Amino acid sequence: MILLRRLLGDVLRRQRQRQGRTLREVSSSARVSLGYLSEVERGQKEASSELLSAICDALDVRMSELMREVSDELSLAELAQSAAASEPVSVPVRPMLNSVSMTSVPGPERVTIKAPAEAVNVVAA
Repeated sequence: MILLRRLLGDVLRRQRQRQGRTLREVSSSARVSLGYLSEVERGQKEASSELLSAICDALDVRMSELMREVSDELSLAELAQSAAASEPVSVPVRPMLNSVSMTSVPGPERVTIKAPAEAVNVVAA
């Protein structure tokens, strides 16, 4: 069984380690106990949206970026799980948002977002 809290914890830990920061630094900045943050990173506790927001702020990472990475991890885990069970799985295709371009448009706070027209198909072998 794939547990979302484990995937989320793994992604949070990677984000923290990429920055070379300790649990103590991030927990202090997020105003959460070190022990609780450690449990969230190990997938032992479910993090509330408020807690996730505080951790993302402490890591200077957008929550949407965090969730996108969790979503990608979940897709890979589901593919691996279905491949192990030898079940064919159809994978929905969505545009890659890593290459989104944004331009300001004159007027009352309008922004145009252009995502790539092509998407990549993923095939499990």
